[in-house]
Amino acid sequence: MIKQNLGIRKSDVFNRRMFILGIAKVFILAGIVTRLFSLQINENKKYLTLSDKNRIREWKLPPIRGNIVDYFGNIIAGNLKVYQLHIIPEQVENFNYLLVRLKTLLNLSDKKIQKITKLKNKFKPWDSIIVSENLTWSQFLKVNNYLYDLVGVKPVMTISRNYPFNDVYTHVLGYVSQPNQEEIIKNKIVQERFVPGMKIGKLGLEKKFENHLIGTNSIQRYEVNAYGKRINQLEFQKGSQGNKIRLTLDTEVQKLSAKLLLNKAGSISVMDIYTGDIIAMYSSPSYDPNLFLFGISQDEWELIRNNPLKPLIHKTISGLYSPGSTIKPIVALSALENKIINPNFKVKCTGKTELYGQTFHCWKEKGHGFVSLKNAMKQSCDTYFYEIARLLGVDRLNITAKKFGLGEKVLGKYFDNEKQGLFPNTSWKKNNLGRGWVLGETLITGIGQGYTQTTPLQLCLMTAQIANGGYKIKPKILVNNKPLSLEQAKNSMKFDSLHSPNLKLFDDPKNIKIIQEAMFSSTNEIYGTSYKSRIDDPKYQFAGKTGTSQVKRISKRERELDLKLEQIPYKDRDHALYVAYGPYINPRYALSIIVEHGGSGSKAAAPMAKELFKLIIDRDKLRKKQSNFEDINI
Repeated sequence: MIKQNLGIRKSDVFNRRMFILGIAKVFILAGIVTRLFSLQINENKKYLTLSDKNRIREWKLPPIRGNIVDYFGNIIAGNLKVYQLHIIPEQVENFNYLLVRLKTLLNLSDKKIQKITKLKNKFKPWDSIIVSENLTWSQFLKVNNYLYDLVGVKPVMTISRNYPFNDVYTHVLGYVSQPNQEEIIKNKIVQERFVPGMKIGKLGLEKKFENHLIGTNSIQRYEVNAYGKRINQLEFQKGSQGNKIRLTLDTEVQKLSAKLLLNKAGSISVMDIYTGDIIAMYSSPSYDPNLFLFGISQDEWELIRNNPLKPLIHKTISGLYSPGSTIKPIVALSALENKIINPNFKVKCTGKTELYGQTFHCWKEKGHGFVSLKNAMKQSCDTYFYEIARLLGVDRLNITAKKFGLGEKVLGKYFDNEKQGLFPNTSWKKNNLGRGWVLGETLITGIGQGYTQTTPLQLCLMTAQIANGGYKIKPKILVNNKPLSLEQAKNSMKFDSLHSPNLKLFDDPKNIKIIQEAMFSSTNEIYGTSYKSRIDDPKYQFAGKTGTSQVKRISKRERELDLKLEQIPYKDRDHALYVAYGPYINPRYALSIIVEHGGSGSKAAAPMAKELFKLIIDRDKLRKKQSNFEDINI
């Protein structure tokens, strides 16, 4: 009986355990089924994506920048194909072995290998390291042929900036190069589109219009094997190129400017006197911006940086110079407008003016005799302008000079490095130097010396506004509107001036005409300071004013020695300046020229104007015929 009960109990325990095991199996099976259902149905997309990530690689390519073209549509900042080599460290099996192979294939230096190693330690494993930004075609082919043995290496065909005219447009365009961390953080668009190898604008218009020029990224999707080697391209999503920007500049005039200033330091500016279009804006010496695209070498950088002629300075807008005698048209106009003198007002020039024990010399040692306004302008008599400046006073002269653009930025909207310059008055000196103005300073201001500092572009604007009859214009370097004919431009300017008195820079139009005639005589009549540079053909005839700007005070001994230019140390030689407009009949263009330490404006600067006006006026018809592009409005 006891044995029977014991057997029954054992059977119950066994059955109970089997039941529990069965229940456990059911739960486990249900769990497995549920998990399988979840993996295959609910989380299908998630794991498919993870699987694809192991199988598919996505690369963002650097965005393609928009072209910058001149007025005639010539590409002055474009793009070209380049071949690059990238390494993705996380995909590399043996980094040291890979470097040895690349060193052999591409003949890399030990210094380059060390640099790559440093970048690997600095970057995150998934960040691309750029081994070379500009492989030759043969190097690119060689890498592709050995790609099976170069796991983690990515040959890339991409687009890089190109400046086809080398140094002709450098100071206008600037250049592009790889952004630093600060530049990436500051610009959200650059931040979003940044990929290794991408370049951004560092100077000039490339920098100013970065957000307009930058394009969107192209995206490549590849199927890869277990080693990360590309097997097949699955998709290519093409990005859009950046906006095209069209400038008012004429490449042919720009090239001639570069030729005329070859091996000289200086600037040439050319402007349409009605529309304000900048036709040329060249600063010399220049440098080739293509050097910066793939990293400039230390030797090349030192050559540019240590050049005594200072190629890094954009002299047209950042160079500050005493205007010398090129200021005399404004001095004469101010005296006429303020009724201080009339055209017949005469001064006797003996070669010097004595004032409170101080001597102010005229450039002509024995003087010019009795001169009227026209003859004083023609022969650039300093004594005459000492006297009318004395009668006028610096404060009234300052008002006229400011109206015509002196001491004010011309293109500040486009260039961050443009300087304002200075045209002084009595309150300026008191506020900035803490001293009162003295009469002798008025005299030297009247011949463009002393505290006065102008940029070459300001002098060009001043001349343009004299040439167009005394109307204010707004200079520009981007083409945004349809070009106007000569008559349309004139009529528009005169119509606007009736509604906006600020556009009219004169009180009596006769005074502007007097100045224009005086500038004509300076260039086209005998004894004129630029008479040797005249053009007799009315088609090309121009009116102008020379200027010679002292860079140091001339001592009595130096004046007595009367040294020739080549006998004076280069840094002590006067700057040579010239401003002009043409053609004299129906004028359309104004220019300013400065040759640093060139001596006299009549010998160094005025002859350049002769060559420039022939080209500028010949190209005027082509300019008028040029059809408009569809341009962005900035």
